[in-house]
Amino acid sequence: MNAPSMRQATRRLLARRPKRLLLSLGSGLVATAALAGTVGAAPASASLRVTHHSAVQLTEDGSSLLYPLYQAWAAGYGKSHPGFSSTSGADGSGTGIADAENGTTNFGASDAYLPPGTYRQYPTIENIPMAISAQMINYNVPGLNKDKLKLNGPVLAQMYEGKIRNWDAKAIRRLNPGVKLPNLRVVPIHRSDSSGDSFLFSSYLAFSDHGSFAGRQGPSTLPSFPAVEGELAAKGNSGMVAACAGAKGCVAYIGVSYHQDIANDHLGMALLENRSGRFEPPYLKQIEAEAASFPRVPANGSISLIYGPAKNGYPIINYEYIVVRKNQPSAGLAATMRAFLSWCINPKHGNSTAYLDKVRFKPLPAAAERVASKLISKIR
Repeated sequence: MNAPSMRQATRRLLARRPKRLLLSLGSGLVATAALAGTVGAAPASASLRVTHHSAVQLTEDGSSLLYPLYQAWAAGYGKSHPGFSSTSGADGSGTGIADAENGTTNFGASDAYLPPGTYRQYPTIENIPMAISAQMINYNVPGLNKDKLKLNGPVLAQMYEGKIRNWDAKAIRRLNPGVKLPNLRVVPIHRSDSSGDSFLFSSYLAFSDHGSFAGRQGPSTLPSFPAVEGELAAKGNSGMVAACAGAKGCVAYIGVSYHQDIANDHLGMALLENRSGRFEPPYLKQIEAEAASFPRVPANGSISLIYGPAKNGYPIINYEYIVVRKNQPSAGLAATMRAFLSWCINPKHGNSTAYLDKVRFKPLPAAAERVASKLISKIR
């Protein structure tokens, strides 16, 4: 199957929203992880010394933004570690966090860091930074989807509040002088599930426009979006892409790991205003610049990277997290979890460009990698 067909197969699978997709490699296990080819082949380091794992199957669920990369990690790690297997789900960051807290899964994947209240309620829980990702702002305005329209927090907030109803509104024209904008109804699309993407988006709105609905509520994985005529809700990033592709006039927030799906559906990608007043795209250079403006990482890994001070940085980036309990039922399970996560954050392995570039992620900075390594070592 060629790459476009593989991507289409993956999107159809996600559209059916499976609870789990088994990624199993090693003796006696079925290798259904070929879907990870949408994210890139394993790096040359896959020829490492083969290490055998006991027959322990890990489980993961949560962020649909991290989902494609986690699949590739599980497949790549399994090539040099026979006996390793993992299931993976894409049911949203809120579900991932809850599953990890309750012990339903070994790993919860989240775009949102854990708030202080979670640590008080679950003292053995931790969130481990794994890589740096970003969120796109996409739209479907026929004739302008190639033009990279400029948008900012206040305008986006008003589009989601129903205060800006048409694409030729004065506020949008002011940001895009010389662009002939159509009298097309704005269709705001938001996530229906508890989502780290919603947390990132509401963070950007709250930080850039304190008077917006998000500014009043504060960032949330499940914001209370104002009721707007014609609005749509979709589950997962794949659902957001499909909804936007089917709705002329849409505006949506979608994880950068779905950039190829956006291109395949010929949707627009906005330039977003950062704190310095510049309009930047969610490209690797801009993501890296924004990340560099946050040189310190707290010991627990919890930090917002939204709307930072970088002059040429893209304003919606974040650490992708694995949420996990420090106390595990057995030493063997804990050892497998530590080994796998350590491989994922290693710049020669899971954090190499062979894995990250295809989803437009950036590797952990040295300071974040040190924090992640210490957090991983606490899993016992």
